[in-house]
Amino acid sequence: MLEFLFKYPGTVFSKGNLVLLGGWPVWLLLLLIVGGALALGWPVWKQRDRTVGRAKGFRLAVLWLLQCGMLALLLLLLWQPAVSVSSLKPQQNIVAVMVDDSRSMGLQEEGKTRKDQVLGALNSGLLEQLGKKFQVRMYRFSGALDRVEKLEEITAQGNASRLGENLSQVATESATLPVGAIVMFSDGADNTGGVDLETVNLLKRQRIPVHTVGVGREKFNKDLEITDVQMAPRVLADSRLSALVTLKQRGLKDQKARLSVKSGTSTLASQDVVLKADGTLQAETVVFNAGTAGLKNISVSADVLPGEENPNNNSVARVVNVEGRKPRILYIEGEPKWEFKFIRRAVEEDRTLQLATMLRTTQNKIYRQGINAPAELETGFPAKVDELFAYQGIIIGGVEAGYFTAAQMELIKQFVDRRGGGVLFLAGRGGLGEGGWGKSAAADFLPVSLPDKKGTFHRDPAYVELTQAGRESLICRLDENAEKNTERWKKLPYLADYQEAGTPKPGAVVLVDAAPTSKGKYPLLVTQNYGRGRVGVMATQGTWRWQMTQPLADKSHEMFWQQLLRWLVQDTPGHVLASTPKSVLADEQKVLLRADVRDRNYLPMTDAKVVANIIGPAGTAEQVQMGPDPLTPGTFTAEWRAEKPGAYVAEILAKKGEEETGRDVLNFRREDGVAENFGAEQNRELLEKLASETGGKYYKVNDLSKLPEEISYSEAGITVRETKDLWNMPAVFLAILLMRGAEWLLRRRWGVV
Repeated sequence: MLEFLFKYPGTVFSKGNLVLLGGWPVWLLLLLIVGGALALGWPVWKQRDRTVGRAKGFRLAVLWLLQCGMLALLLLLLWQPAVSVSSLKPQQNIVAVMVDDSRSMGLQEEGKTRKDQVLGALNSGLLEQLGKKFQVRMYRFSGALDRVEKLEEITAQGNASRLGENLSQVATESATLPVGAIVMFSDGADNTGGVDLETVNLLKRQRIPVHTVGVGREKFNKDLEITDVQMAPRVLADSRLSALVTLKQRGLKDQKARLSVKSGTSTLASQDVVLKADGTLQAETVVFNAGTAGLKNISVSADVLPGEENPNNNSVARVVNVEGRKPRILYIEGEPKWEFKFIRRAVEEDRTLQLATMLRTTQNKIYRQGINAPAELETGFPAKVDELFAYQGIIIGGVEAGYFTAAQMELIKQFVDRRGGGVLFLAGRGGLGEGGWGKSAAADFLPVSLPDKKGTFHRDPAYVELTQAGRESLICRLDENAEKNTERWKKLPYLADYQEAGTPKPGAVVLVDAAPTSKGKYPLLVTQNYGRGRVGVMATQGTWRWQMTQPLADKSHEMFWQQLLRWLVQDTPGHVLASTPKSVLADEQKVLLRADVRDRNYLPMTDAKVVANIIGPAGTAEQVQMGPDPLTPGTFTAEWRAEKPGAYVAEILAKKGEEETGRDVLNFRREDGVAENFGAEQNRELLEKLASETGGKYYKVNDLSKLPEEISYSEAGITVRETKDLWNMPAVFLAILLMRGAEWLLRRRWGVV
């Protein structure tokens, strides 16, 4: 309709400039318009002296405006208005036709693949029309850009779209070629980051418009997709591990889907979930046992539901390094008690933990167990960095704060903050508030503000209640099923005692409450991160009753303490801590290696020499130098390309001179043909934005009739200036007719002569 009224497409007006071809000056046109308006207004002004009503004066003014408009339009036509616009010279410019050749273009919709829709549009006359005006170059793009001569070479088998990289390559070629425009056929499903700002700016500088043609449905009718899975990249052997699975669905609301976690062909866990509203991100937690030590390729999948249009996005892979190390925990207890005995017994049944204990039998005498050498702990609680930092965790039982020197107290704080270790405080007659810990240097990193009073330790029965955070925490997971776990906690025997722990600090998490039979609730198990480490408070010494008053086969007490102590030490780093943002490279090659390097005292090392020795598939072996991060002291990074798909192992080694300071192992995996299965709906927003930013337009694949003419008005390539007359536009004659007709109708209606 717009083109019918104004004779030319909207691009002519948006990109062109209005000119007047008549030889007379513009000031004369303006003078004549003003003079004519005054002349037409003189009769209206004369009638002002007569007695006329307000309504009649308004009517005369409306008629005068219509006459002025008609006069101005007729005078403008005498000055020969036209629009000057640049257009591409025929057959002297190249139009690059880029066709997405990634796997998502192979999805079927209404009996035809997206690739077939594109080929149908090109073969239905579009290529022929473009060929009459321009030189056409055909490209297919996915992981790389390839020139094609025949449409049959487009197979929809590429691993990734990489819109930005391929557009940048075409733009770079235009530096020596007269590229007038780019036509991109794509679904916009780019899982490699989209189009970067640098590429858009390059296209804008060269004035190359990108006309995008959207292919595929913007929303699937029925589809379930796992959008993300989060789990710890490393864990101790036999530990419970949680997978936080994020889902979204369309057209499957209120249906049941079964989530499964597998390692190879072995199913580690499964559970049913009810799907929520369309397009809503839904988070579900699946808990499973990590098993024995070794590298585990974990697959999280949802069973394909009837009618799903894209079943390939129902599974996500992750890599987990199940570590065989045995962290050491130092446990100091102020007096013999049943809790001490049963905690030791629980750890003895755990093959991944080691416990060295100090039991104070008298004020100046200690009893040591679990030591590795006769000299270990011989002089009491460690007073040197290298002695205390050799442990990964500390348990402080019913020992008063005054037992420790100021230097030892500062060392405990640095053990958490700098070393990244875990400290757990237990209740007792000499523990927590009763032992003066609320007024000690440890008060800064405790997760609670201890009450400033005596009599906080009570030998009264108290039941335990999980908080909402406790129901979700792996520390308190006695059963992998969340509902059964909650019921199991409700059936635990009451505690023999509890201690008032005070008020949890901001950022602290209360996992378990104590509910005495005669009073309200008190926080029982409270945790908090502090610096690089973590701190917890267990405000009872009576959990031993869970073991003594339940059947011998019941392992609730052992499981709870094993999981609590694993939390205490699992994330305690060594002198080198290696990491990467992505453990699975889905259709990517670049991997960022990162290492946090510490010296003997766990202070950041800035002068270390750090290398990564990488071993991969098909005999891949390479040593990569890692450089310091200027913004983070002690952090070293390197970017490397994993050329082949498969599993990789990177051993990060740090040295100072010739002396090794530490090492760590990092695992990652590259998988091809995966990313294109996700986010496969047409990303119209991305395609429209790309076209708008570069001066192009967005089209649907079945509506391309105006594309060849639109391309003609590009400002890139070899152009010529054209002048197009505007006087004979249908809109002009329609405006004249409307103004004259309106004046006649109003005169007839109002009776104005």
